[in-house]
Amino acid sequence: MDLKLDLSVAVNYTSKSQIARVITEKWVGRQIYCPSCGNPSLNDFANNSPVADFYCNSCKSEYELKSKKDSFNFNRIVDGAYQSMIERINSTNNPNFFFLNYSSSELIVDNFIVIPKHYFTNDIIEKRKPLSQNARRAGWIGCNILLQDVPESGKIHMVKNRQMEPPEQVMKKWAKTFFLADQKQENRGWIIEIMRILDKIKKINFTLSEVYEYESELQKKFPNNKFVKDKIRQQLQVLRDKNYIEFKGNGQYRKL
Repeated sequence: MDLKLDLSVAVNYTSKSQIARVITEKWVGRQIYCPSCGNPSLNDFANNSPVADFYCNSCKSEYELKSKKDSFNFNRIVDGAYQSMIERINSTNNPNFFFLNYSSSELIVDNFIVIPKHYFTNDIIEKRKPLSQNARRAGWIGCNILLQDVPESGKIHMVKNRQMEPPEQVMKKWAKTFFLADQKQENRGWIIEIMRILDKIKKINFTLSEVYEYESELQKKFPNNKFVKDKIRQQLQVLRDKNYIEFKGNGQYRKL
């Protein structure tokens, strides 16, 4: 994989934002394979497609690209209109997301991450304040994508610190949590919350009691559920059945 961005593909553009868009999209089209099925190349949609930026001819997966130069804040990504984003992630053909970080001085890709679409829930889309009445688009409401709230298992590096990750490892990580795609939205939200809690428990081996320590946090997240501990056990069982964790007996678990 060549991590160098080709500036020559944008010779007909003068806008810095257009140049950035063209060189990053061309790089993805030339260098990135489908992380879902391994198809060696992706096709691009027409410019400004309301659906996504790329699609795989083989498995029909769709991807939207977000790029950022230089320092990469992996907590919050500025995006477009809030309502459009909410509608997109809740649609039947919502895309997976690519996040590309590159050096503007060297024109080299530093990091390239894919987040599967089933990790996108409404609560990781943050509504920004409306633009002021003096703004050209007065009242317009944008959004931020809160990547800090995506479990680590959902942040799949294809390039990390200018090093290409082995494709077989990328596809293995993708397949590990693909079961989320078949979950109803409410169940998926619960499972993802438990995944987040497991990320906070910085140990391979953990106990049910340690997960129970987050009961109040989950109660605030799901105020209508009066049986949070029961729900915790239920979601741990789902994760066990899907080989995300291993049950060792007597309230003992192990992350896989």
